[in-house]
Amino acid sequence: MIRSYQGKRPQIAAGCYIDPSAQILGDVEIGERSSVWMNAVLRGDVHSIRVGSCSNVQDCSVLHGQRNLYSVTVGDWVTIGHNATVHGCVVEDECLIGIGARVLNNARIGRGSIIAAGSIVPEHTVVPPRTLWAGVPAKLRRELSEKDRALILEYAQNYLDYVAFYLAESGS
Repeated sequence: MIRSYQGKRPQIAAGCYIDPSAQILGDVEIGERSSVWMNAVLRGDVHSIRVGSCSNVQDCSVLHGQRNLYSVTVGDWVTIGHNATVHGCVVEDECLIGIGARVLNNARIGRGSIIAAGSIVPEHTVVPPRTLWAGVPAKLRRELSEKDRALILEYAQNYLDYVAFYLAESGS
């Protein structure tokens, strides 16, 4: 469901796939060829949410800001895994937020980084570019290789392929 909130309607670019079960409301902008999957929630009621191009927000994930304090910004070629929470933070380009991970207020995930499945990135954490963080709370585990970068982009590309399949199926 895509709906307005207090006069602000989500802006969704061409070529996106938004599953009918997704909930997108308020001050949300989604870039070209991005996707929002089953039962995901992008709740732009208390602050803005911006998702770049070629990114995907997978099943049951939640993006939400902190009222009057922190918006959500997700860059290009980002994968947000199933059941992740991205709250009031910045995820730069070419990142992977693992299944069930939590990224909390005013955190910044540097370009090309991975947050491992199930990890919790505490408030105000700055994750340097091209690093792997894991654990509860998440901690730096290692720097990422070119192979890791290729894997991040492969995950995002897989979802671009799924978008094409789903759009063809729906006749859009």
